[in-house]
Amino acid sequence: MKNLDILKKSDYILCFGEFLANTNEQVVDAINEAKKSNNAEVIYMHAVDSLALKDFYTQFIKYEAGSEEGISALLLDTFTKDVSSNIQAYIDDLDIGYISAESSAGEEEFEEALLKASKKSSKTILVGDDIFSHERVDNIVKILSAIEKYSDFNIVSSRQIDNEDENLEEVAELLPYNGTVIYSYVDSSKDSNIVYASASFARIAKVEDGAKIKLISKEGEVSKLLEIDDTLQNTIAICATNKKGNDFLSCGYIYKPVK
Repeated sequence: MKNLDILKKSDYILCFGEFLANTNEQVVDAINEAKKSNNAEVIYMHAVDSLALKDFYTQFIKYEAGSEEGISALLLDTFTKDVSSNIQAYIDDLDIGYISAESSAGEEEFEEALLKASKKSSKTILVGDDIFSHERVDNIVKILSAIEKYSDFNIVSSRQIDNEDENLEEVAELLPYNGTVIYSYVDSSKDSNIVYASASFARIAKVEDGAKIKLISKEGEVSKLLEIDDTLQNTIAICATNKKGNDFLSCGYIYKPVK
């Protein structure tokens, strides 16, 4: 697979919007091979914080669910150079302080990621399927296309990211996902009846380990079993789905506020 070969040959890999804890084994194996063979730096960017990945990455940038468009803009500002006048005007107009604050991804974290990239020669951004469920995906793809055009990164993804339109839209308001949230990802090998949650998620939801729970949102409701996973660190619980469309969790945007 071409994308896996690119990852294996990279010495700097930025993973964006792809959950890699106990899933996507081929991708994880390819990245681990790059670490072993090329001493690759691995910058892992995601909204779900899992201790299971502590030894996998060299830097973790946690961002808020829903803020992927803002994160894309921060990547554009950080890693591009010699851009067109259109893209430069867009970057100049970005409110970096606002985007950083609302996405909970610090400007200093991007500076650290840039420093780690400075001595690397084969750089790759792995764009995960989370991005393609976002309602602002069209603008995100345009931003990512500009990053690939005006930086020394290859972009690999399960879908094509190739948009020549440089009329980028302003980053939409970054709205918070408060309370308990479910992250539902496609993995046919996992039990889709189980929600894995941190102790803090269970405490806020007032449920116990092993309890049968009903997840309710404005999009529907579904019953699952809750299992506390000590590797999870925030109030976003995870639930695999065997196929898109099996229930409301697997439809639309991949993060769902629930009660």
